[in-house]
Amino acid sequence: MRPENKKILRTLISLAVPTIVQEIMGTLLMYVDTAMVGHLGEKATAAVSTTTTVTWLVAALPYSFAIGFMAMMSRAYGAKDNDRMHALAELAVKMVLIIGSGMTIICVGLSPFIPGWMQAAPVIRRQASLYFAIICLPAVFRAGSSIFGTCIQAVKDTKSPMIVNLSSNVANVILNYLLIYVCGLGVTGAAIATALSYAGGGTAMAVIFLGRKEFGRPVPFKRRGIDRDLFAQTAGIALPALGTSVISCAGYVVFAAMVSGMGTTIFAAHSIAVSAEELFYLPGYGLRTATSALVGISIGEKDLKKLRVVKRQSVFITIGMMCVTGTLLYLVAFPMMRLFTSSAEVAVLGASMLRIVAFSEPFFGLMIVWEGICYGFGLTKRVLAIESVSMWGVRILLTFLAVEIWGLGLREVWYCMVADNVFKATALTFINLVRPPEKSYNMQR
Repeated sequence: MRPENKKILRTLISLAVPTIVQEIMGTLLMYVDTAMVGHLGEKATAAVSTTTTVTWLVAALPYSFAIGFMAMMSRAYGAKDNDRMHALAELAVKMVLIIGSGMTIICVGLSPFIPGWMQAAPVIRRQASLYFAIICLPAVFRAGSSIFGTCIQAVKDTKSPMIVNLSSNVANVILNYLLIYVCGLGVTGAAIATALSYAGGGTAMAVIFLGRKEFGRPVPFKRRGIDRDLFAQTAGIALPALGTSVISCAGYVVFAAMVSGMGTTIFAAHSIAVSAEELFYLPGYGLRTATSALVGISIGEKDLKKLRVVKRQSVFITIGMMCVTGTLLYLVAFPMMRLFTSSAEVAVLGASMLRIVAFSEPFFGLMIVWEGICYGFGLTKRVLAIESVSMWGVRILLTFLAVEIWGLGLREVWYCMVADNVFKATALTFINLVRPPEKSYNMQR
């Protein structure tokens, strides 16, 4: 390998490792958090779970703008355009305040009605409403954690966001124990713990963001209002990404609803297996962040050779890594299921599903890395188009036929899920090879 390629590889790995650790540890701590609430009983779990889908949709808005800022900020950093960096940093602060405040007002205002809309049992609606309202109060901090964290990652610092997010998750677990069990606040205590961890994490991320010299001094603002050109460019990347999240989330809801009608044991095996699989594909998402940052930086530097090396190395590393995690998933499928359930029947059924999906992990990784490359280029419309076709034209349609028309079982449902992943990976690979994004840029060879 050429020295310059080795240097790129070292940079890619050094950026990816903290984000991979962040993703894995965050998920492990989420398991602990879920288990602590679960010990309060079925009603408590139901109260917390009722608004989970809505919470995902709410979080999708700052996450989509984080993708937009990643593409814009990394290009400005690569081009060493300090004025543009400072203008983007100021826009980021304003968007955090606007998005976060809007989320708080809307979500808290609608919190009394959402459990009813989600068809929650009347006995848990009041508790579910209170839980949702409390965790949405610090929405400004949550938006700041997402957007500021991504801006920091865009300038090749993935360690600081990792430390902040891990600290926030650990604090959430500790506060859960104190407020749920020691203070006896139950579900309300869990909500307060989550809100406090959001507030702490967002504050810490803002302090790091405002202290970075790359971003200048975005506060106090130098400009009145919003920079329309920068906002239009950022929103042009962010809004398709938001559409992707909405399409995906809606698809998962419909998909889960079809599986839930197959029986309690089957749905339990399905739900637990989906959660267990998550730990094995998270490394791919960690690498995706590093890939997006380096793609954007290479565009800013107008270095076509570096860009192509980043793309190639990211694809090969991700596929190799997912081959390893897929093999591990296949080997530990049953023990993983037993960690989440005491039912042998559920564990056996869920393990067989995990062994099926284990073979598709390399395709899942390929899909993830191409998404990261597209996000680095700001080509979120490509991802939106493919997600829409695949989620509804492959996963949902085939699952509907399998369950509602042909009366098949859970194994066939998971084949539909695998087909969705394979289709997305193949489509993203095809479109990015046939129409390489870098051809749209004037770059040095």
